[in-house]
Amino acid sequence: MHFDLTDLRLYLHILDTGNITAGAARSHLSLAAASARIRAMEASLGTDFLERGRRGVTPTAAGKALAHHARILLQQAERMRQDLADYAQGVKGQIRLLCNTTAISEYLPEVLATFLRDHPNLDIDLQELPSARITHALRQGAADIGIVSDAVDTSDLQTQPFRDDPLVLILPLDHPLSDSNEVSFSDTLRHDFVGLRADSALAVYLEEQALHAGARLQLRIRADGFEGVLRMVALGAGIAIVPSAAIERVPAQRFKSLPLHEPWARRKLLLCARDFSALPAYAKTLLEALSGV
Repeated sequence: MHFDLTDLRLYLHILDTGNITAGAARSHLSLAAASARIRAMEASLGTDFLERGRRGVTPTAAGKALAHHARILLQQAERMRQDLADYAQGVKGQIRLLCNTTAISEYLPEVLATFLRDHPNLDIDLQELPSARITHALRQGAADIGIVSDAVDTSDLQTQPFRDDPLVLILPLDHPLSDSNEVSFSDTLRHDFVGLRADSALAVYLEEQALHAGARLQLRIRADGFEGVLRMVALGAGIAIVPSAAIERVPAQRFKSLPLHEPWARRKLLLCARDFSALPAYAKTLLEALSGV
């Protein structure tokens, strides 16, 4: 068996993205080089690690076992590198942080920028995922810290409060619902929506809530970020559901906002990890910075 750390990182990137091309790009390898590495890994043990399909790849039973051990080995290698950083200038550690849409766009840019400025030997691998996928990744050891909605099951993980994150409905000033003081989510499903891109964590979350209500969101257009959503709503393209934090920084609001009283809309964000005390020292440093936000 002849695997190196680059092979293992590539393999995990492929599993995370579900696609060899995307996994190669994340590993900064060409598709040809990535494919050759995976074939060599499979040949060295005489078994397939990936099942190739029209929609991407999934791990075989052997591939799942490889992923489990790869995560452990890479974590140990990263901890060793960080423990030795004090003895070698320029050695960097990397923290993997997974977040939902609101955290990554509204709460984290300034605090992470300050953290990176103050810790030049640390990098952050920041990725946006729905909360349920974040908790799964934490359980699998695929990330150090997550920021998740309190709506997901975290019973076997450790958590601490991060931010209140209520969702609100925003409407054009002349919208038929704008005269209401209170609107239910089911009422909104009869109207056209402006949404975020389909792969954003909040878009996935709202689609799930609509399906629970027995309907689908009537999306007219998707915007890449909350600013685009707010501007489109203000000009009458449709209604939208966004975090209250996204509208608090808009100085002159040209739309109406209404609270949503459904329990799922009164979200709280939680910092989450398998075990806070077992985090490497450098990840604990980031946790302390996030706890102080």
